[in-house]
Amino acid sequence: MNPSERIDQLIAALTDWRGKTFASIRKSILAADREIIEEWKWMGSPVWSHDGMIAVANAHKNKVKLTFAHGASLPDPDKLFNAGLEGNARRAIDFFEGDKLNELALKNLVRAAVDYNQIKLKKNAPASTQAKVPKSKRT
Repeated sequence: MNPSERIDQLIAALTDWRGKTFASIRKSILAADREIIEEWKWMGSPVWSHDGMIAVANAHKNKVKLTFAHGASLPDPDKLFNAGLEGNARRAIDFFEGDKLNELALKNLVRAAVDYNQIKLKKNAPASTQAKVPKSKRT
């Protein structure tokens, strides 16, 4: 079974409000960027990635938690982050029964996470152009 099918199965097993919330979160994440990949990690956690991990989601007894891997580095003008604020890297959004999902704000946060991953990737990429230029010609 591929990761997307496993996520489908997880959502279907959540027959209360958490299943609907989880499905809405997933839909917003996937709509934010066509190149997002769904993964299944850590013994049963849906993960979304694009040039690195974006977020992981888990259904708990009384909430659905969406944790952004580099949330502390992301702009959050809509104040979506409401959990994990004390961490150095991660930030989370806890969704409780009755909460309304701000789809536009979530999509913007996901796009910011993708941008962060891509900038980080470029920063860490080897300077292949410099390797081709003789040292005497480098500025």
